[in-house]
Amino acid sequence: MAAVGVLALAGCGADDSGGAAPEPTVTSGAPAPEVTADATTPTPAPTTDPTQKLASLNISGGFAGVSRQVVLRGDGTVHARDNGRSATRHLKAAEFRELRTLLGDPALDKVPDFTVNTGAADLFQYQLRFDGRTIMTDRSASHPALDRLIDALSAFLPKG
Repeated sequence: MAAVGVLALAGCGADDSGGAAPEPTVTSGAPAPEVTADATTPTPAPTTDPTQKLASLNISGGFAGVSRQVVLRGDGTVHARDNGRSATRHLKAAEFRELRTLLGDPALDKVPDFTVNTGAADLFQYQLRFDGRTIMTDRSASHPALDRLIDALSAFLPKG
C-alpha cells in the first residue's frame, strides 16, 4: 500500500512550463496504471480574451458601510477599489495561473448561489461573478473552495 501512495504522489506534479506530469514508475512488474484526469482536480479557468472579466468580487455592508471591488481580467491584471482608493496590478504568470486554478475548482459547482444568514446583522455581503454565475454570500456558511477564492481576490484590495 505504501508503494501505491508514493506512486500516486509522484505522478501528481507538473512544472509550470506547461509540460505534462511524468509517467508514474511501477516497480512491481504490473502494467503502468492508465493516467486520467480526475474530475475533482482543479484546472485553470480558460482565458479567451485579454479584456474578458474572469471574475469580479464586490464586498459591501458591515457597520462601516464598506464598498470594495476586485476585477480579474483575461490579460492577468487585477483592478481593485476600496472606498475611493484604487490599484491595478499586473500578475506574474504563476499568480495568474493560481487564481485561474481557484476559479476552475470543481467544488465551486456545489456552492449554492445564495447563502446569506438573514438573521445576522452587520455582516459583509460578498457578490462573486465568474463563469456566468453570480454567488451571493455573507460567509456565514463554510464553503472552502469559495472561501479560498474570496480570500485570494480580497488580497488585492488597496492597503490603507
